[in-house]
Amino acid sequence: MGKITVETCEIEGLKVITPAVFGDSRGYFMETYHYEEFKEAGIDQIFVQDNQSASKKGVLRGLHFQKEFPQDKLVRVVSGEVFDVAVDLREGSPTFGKWFGVVLSAENKKQFFVPKNFAHGFLVLSDVAEFAYKCTDFYHPNDEGGLLYNDPDIGVKWPIPEGMELIMSEKDTKWGGIKEYAREK
Repeated sequence: MGKITVETCEIEGLKVITPAVFGDSRGYFMETYHYEEFKEAGIDQIFVQDNQSASKKGVLRGLHFQKEFPQDKLVRVVSGEVFDVAVDLREGSPTFGKWFGVVLSAENKKQFFVPKNFAHGFLVLSDVAEFAYKCTDFYHPNDEGGLLYNDPDIGVKWPIPEGMELIMSEKDTKWGGIKEYAREK
């Protein structure tokens, strides 16, 4: 190993990955994914779909998950900065309903591995952010689930600066909370 540094988080399964960046007067080079390196770090997944989105400051996407076809995700920011969040939805987990957040940016080049059965979302902190992620299963539009971003039972501490107006999709304003999710299981 040596090309990536992997930090474990207080919620088992979540990992923050920092790649080795090789720079000189021309710019920089880094590997954003190398199967063997990630496997050695305990991330032994086969990714089948890559996605990328662009969002402006104040956009909050999430907290999303797939119900019957859960996905592992490896997420990163290509330009700009976001606050990225994962919420544990694994049945029987001692950290069920707990959240973890990390700042991902083009500058810090960190990546966040979010395993299956976690809700995921992010808030754009910069003027614009491009967000890229790899998934281990295909997106199934009829399999979407979500949690309300500000559910007090989860208590995500979103770094929303004073005066920032959140921009959300209509569906993201209508999700239920963790208690409703737990009752449905």
